[in-house]
Amino acid sequence: MTPSVELDRTSIRIGGHTVLKDVSFAIQPGEFIGVLGPNGAGKTTLMRSILGLLSPHSGALRVFGRTPQRGDSSIGYLPQLRTVLPDLRVRGLDYIASSMHGERWGLPSVSARDRAMIEATLDAVGARNLAQRALSDMSGGERQRLLLAQALIGQPKLLLLDEPLISLDARHQEVVIDVVRQVCRERKITVLFSAHELNQLLGSIDRVLYLGNGQAALGTVDEVVTAPVLSRLYGTDIEVLRAGGHIFVMSRGCDVERVEHTHEHDHDHGHHH
Repeated sequence: MTPSVELDRTSIRIGGHTVLKDVSFAIQPGEFIGVLGPNGAGKTTLMRSILGLLSPHSGALRVFGRTPQRGDSSIGYLPQLRTVLPDLRVRGLDYIASSMHGERWGLPSVSARDRAMIEATLDAVGARNLAQRALSDMSGGERQRLLLAQALIGQPKLLLLDEPLISLDARHQEVVIDVVRQVCRERKITVLFSAHELNQLLGSIDRVLYLGNGQAALGTVDEVVTAPVLSRLYGTDIEVLRAGGHIFVMSRGCDVERVEHTHEHDHDHGHHH
C-alpha cells in the first residue's frame, strides 16, 4: 500500500532556519495521527509542505506516492483559526459554498448537487442545523464544526487539521475529536491532527507524530512518549509521568505542554494583528 504521506530524508527550511532535518517516516492510509511538539517545531510547516505550498530543501516528500500539488482536491485543510474570520453575517451554507468554487467570499449560486453534498457533509459533522444560521450566531464550537465540514467537502482522502482545538472549551474539544475520528473511520480518511496537548487525543489516535529540534518521531504513544525520545525532541531533560489515564510531559518540574500553551495565549491576546 502506498503511504498517504511519506518523508524520505527530508529537510525543510524557512528563511535559513532548518525546521526539519533529514527526517523519514511514513503515514499509512486511514491512520489518525496526532501531531505534537513545542511551538515552532514545524507542525504548520509540515502541513504547508504536504499541501505543496513549500518545497523540501532536500530529500523527498510524497503524498499518495507523488510530489505534492497545490490545490490537490484529495487533501482537506483546516488552517489555524487565529485572525482570519470571514464576514460573520454570512450563512453557513453560503460560507461553505463560496469555498467550494474557490471564490473566497463572493456568494456563488449552489447547484442542487452541490447543495446535497454540502448537507451530507454538514450531517457527517453533526452540523446540519448550521446551514441556515449566520456565523455570528454560532458558538466557537459550532463555527469549528462548520469549518471542519468545509475541509471535508469534495471527499478528501487526507485531512490536515492545524490546531482545531484552540480556543474551544473542553466539551467542544471532545466533540470535535469525536466527529473527526468518526468521519475518518467511516470514510477511511487519513488525518493529521495537530494539538498542543496529547491527553485529549489519547483514546482516539492510532499513532503520534512528535516534532521538535528539527527531528521527528512517529509511533504509538508508548513508543514515542518516553523520556529519552522527548528529551531529544525538546533538547532538554524531559520526564514523562503517567497518572490516572493522563500523561504529563515534565521538564524541571514544569508541565511543558501547559507552559507552552499559556505563553502562546498571552501572546495572542496581547497583540492583535
